[in-house]
Amino acid sequence: MAIEHDYFGLLESGPDGSIFWSEAIDFGDQRVTVDLTAPDQDDVSPAALDVAAAMISSLEAIDLQARNAMVSELDDRTSEVTEYILQQQEQMGEEIEDFLVDISGDVHIDVIRSLQLVSMTILADEHGGADPFAVLEYALDRDATDEVLLVNLTSDGAVQSVTSAD
Repeated sequence: MAIEHDYFGLLESGPDGSIFWSEAIDFGDQRVTVDLTAPDQDDVSPAALDVAAAMISSLEAIDLQARNAMVSELDDRTSEVTEYILQQQEQMGEEIEDFLVDISGDVHIDVIRSLQLVSMTILADEHGGADPFAVLEYALDRDATDEVLLVNLTSDGAVQSVTSAD
């Protein structure tokens, strides 16, 4: 079977009933991999695909919202955002400045500004559910795929949580 959508085109299911769509899109001066996935196409509604398409189209606003959520976690010394930044500072030492796009004197803010959006994964079967609908993956060093921050979004685009995946 297959699902047809104006934005995604024809989404054919695999032999196990799952669907997968992937595309690299330009975002500023970087390429972001966008994946849409669901283990069972029967759990994917047209509304979920519409929301996913809208999120991809408004990636700039979603990115800003995600970065603002990271900034709001800086007040908590035990937050995963703070721990991620401290870990990056410890590992990179003085070389961290090579990865910063702007040096304002506030390293924590500079790191958040300098994070690269590597990917966006949309879990289309989670539309309206309690689990994340979309996950944004950020890295200071695009080649260090083990050390990333993940921003989980609900299907209405609200930031659900920010976690690390180191």
